[in-house]
Parts: sequence; structure tokens; C-alpha cells
Amino acid sequence: MLQNKKGSWKVSLVALMLVLALSVVAACGNKNSSEPADNSPVVATYEGGTVTQNQFDKELANMLFFYPSYQQMIEMDEFRQYFIKQQIAYLYLEDKATDDAKKEGKKEAEDQMAAIKKQVGDDEFKKMLEAQKLSEQDVLNYMTRIMTVVADYNAKVTDEQMKAQFEKDKNNMTTASVRHILIGFTDPEGKERKKEDALKLAQDVQARLKKGEDFAKLAKEYSEDPGSKENGGLYEDAAVGEWVEQFRDAALTLTLNEISDPVETSYGYHVMKVEKRTEKTFDTLTDDEKKQIRSTVASEEMNKFMDAELKKIVKDEDIKLPAVKKEEDKQDDSTSTEGDKSQESDKSSDADKSQDTNKQESTDKQTDEKPADDKK
Repeated sequence: MLQNKKGSWKVSLVALMLVLALSVVAACGNKNSSEPADNSPVVATYEGGTVTQNQFDKELANMLFFYPSYQQMIEMDEFRQYFIKQQIAYLYLEDKATDDAKKEGKKEAEDQMAAIKKQVGDDEFKKMLEAQKLSEQDVLNYMTRIMTVVADYNAKVTDEQMKAQFEKDKNNMTTASVRHILIGFTDPEGKERKKEDALKLAQDVQARLKKGEDFAKLAKEYSEDPGSKENGGLYEDAAVGEWVEQFRDAALTLTLNEISDPVETSYGYHVMKVEKRTEKTFDTLTDDEKKQIRSTVASEEMNKFMDAELKKIVKDEDIKLPAVKKEEDKQDDSTSTEGDKSQESDKSSDADKSQDTNKQESTDKQTDEKPADDKK
């Protein structure tokens, strides 16, 4: 409940790509001879290659395979421009990756694919493919390129870069055992609670704790944080970087084992007690923590590439994606089609009327001629 949440779609896409969360990259390149001939128009040209409309559409399909909620986003021209640049970046970077990175990327992609199939089941996996009109190989190609570029960037991270990143992040990597009682800005029934009322309740709890009442017992009775309430308000040996800013800062600075004044966050007021705090040093990092730091550095290097280098590889004027048709345009097209049909119907009707008139005139003439024949 106390986790910190942030990020726009642009930031999240780059971040997801670099922590092995499947995001935008090139699904199929121009160099795979096993691919069927692609006669669709070229929609982008970059240093070393091109992207066709079919390739771009397949890229969108791969992204939607993992993120169906992005369906509306792909209708945004701005997003599509950003997306195709990401696709180009990964086409370009995959081509430049080392052989070792390509081997590692392929293996990681196969492992991830197996894990996904196991998680969702074969039937659901098949439905997911059919929904986007993809083959399993399409998705595997897509994932392999992600993993290849990730592996290549990770391999380039130096110890000096990791140590520098650790110095930036070490406060967030500090672990702490913290008890707290949350008095929220909404009550247990979901009704909004005035700030002053929440603060008054928090101060009452604080006073009782300072008189020596049992923290765990009061937490179970009064705390409105479902993540810690039943555990006596305790978050044990947690990384403080996972918490919202005000709660994190308090966990880093409060005197150990003292009852705090109410700390305000977006959730409400917290009465806190820090029972233990352990600061990290670089040489005590676990393998997972080092992997996380390495991934962070690689992500920042990727951002630098996107900001500074990508524009040298592909120019805006070399991207010629057709604009997405808006609803009003589709309606106009529909109206135009109906109008054309109406005109055709009118023409047909006029032609029928003309034929009827001609038939009538012909009949009249024949009727006029018959008396003359009788006279003869």
C-alpha cells in the first residue's frame, strides 16, 4: 500500500525494455530469409535499413500481445511515431550486438517464453496469439531482440559505473524494520475523512503509545493499512526505496525505537517507530541487488542513446507513417460511400424510368398504327 508509483508511458516503455519486461522492439528484420516476401510500402528509412508497413503492424501486434491495454494508445499518432523510433533503435542495436549477447538473448527469450506458456497455459497462450494474428515464432523473435539488446547493454556496464550508481541509490537500498499505524483520509467504510479529524485520531494514538501501550495491539485495532495491520503494523527488513517519499524519509531519519509525530503522506497520517535500520555497502550487495544496479545503469545508457544518438540514425522526415484515421474521418468515409451508393441508386432509378417511358412510347406507337392496318 505504501509503494511509490511514478512514470509516463514514454519513460515506462524504455524502463520495461531494459528490465526484461517485454516492450517495444523490432519483431522481424529485413534479413530473415525465412520470412515471406514483404511488398508493403516502406514507412521508415534509417542508417542501415528500412521498416515496412507490415513490419510495423507486426510490431504493434507483438506489443499488444503483452499489453492489450495499450489498444487505445496505438491510435495516437504521437505514440506511433515514438514506437517506430523504438523499433528502429532495437533493429539497429540488435545488429550491432556481440555474438555472446545474441546467444544470451536467444536463451533468455526461450526461457521467458516457456515461463509465460506455463503461467497462462497452452490454450490461453494460443488464444493470445490468435487475438493478435501472430505465430509463436513471431513472439519469440520479438523477445529475442529485446533480450539481445538488454544483454549487450548489461555486458558493457563497468564496475566504476555500478559503484557510482550505488552511491546515488544507497539510501533507497537501506533496509529498515518499521512499525506504523495509519489513520487514513478515508475511513474503513470508504467515507472521506477530514484532514483535521485524521490528524486528531493519529495524535490520540501517538499519545497512547508514548504512555507505553503495546504498539502491535494498537496497530491491529486502529491501523488502516491492510499491508501491515495484522502483523502488528510491522514492515520487516524492507527496502525503504519501495515506500512513498515522506514515509521513506522518516524511516531513514527517525531516532530508533522512538514514537514519531504523525507523518503525513497521500494515504493519511502515520505514527511510526523505526526498530532497525541497516545501511548497505557496495561489498555487501547481493547478486540480485547488483543485477538491479547493472540494469539501472544499462537503462540510463539506453536513454542517452535514445536522446542523443537515435536522431543521427533516423530523421523525422524519413518516417512516413500514414496518419491514423479519426472517428469523424471514418464517418465521413461512410457517409461518402452511402452518398455514392445513393447516387448510383438514383442513376439506376432514372435509367429504369427512362426505359419505362421508352416502352410506353413504343406501345403507344403500336396502338396508333393498328387502325391504319385495319383500313387496308
